[in-house]
Amino acid sequence: MNWYLDVLKKYVAFSGRARRQEYWMFTLINLIVVIVLAVVGNAIHFAALAAIYNLAVLLPSLGVAVRRLHDTGRSGWLILVAIIPLVGWIFVLVWLASDGKPEENQYGVNPKYAAAV
Repeated sequence: MNWYLDVLKKYVAFSGRARRQEYWMFTLINLIVVIVLAVVGNAIHFAALAAIYNLAVLLPSLGVAVRRLHDTGRSGWLILVAIIPLVGWIFVLVWLASDGKPEENQYGVNPKYAAAV
């Protein structure tokens, strides 16, 4: 749960790096919340509940994805590759799942090793 809250605290932080664990834990918890809100929204006949939540976490989701791309040494603008029909999202998914660069890059020090110090 701390991974999720840490991303929300960095609401619009697009600089720096994010570990794989930070990104995927946020994504997992976010997915669980969306499913729960969709079920609750359907039960109370307010289907837009999950959509409102998705809109509220849009900027934190983009921020953590950009920081994740920074960790792999790529520009955050490459998130836009996902809009290429059929294959764009596959490239972005592979980049988000790949391991970060162990050395310091132009986006900062490796968060995996910086946390241990």
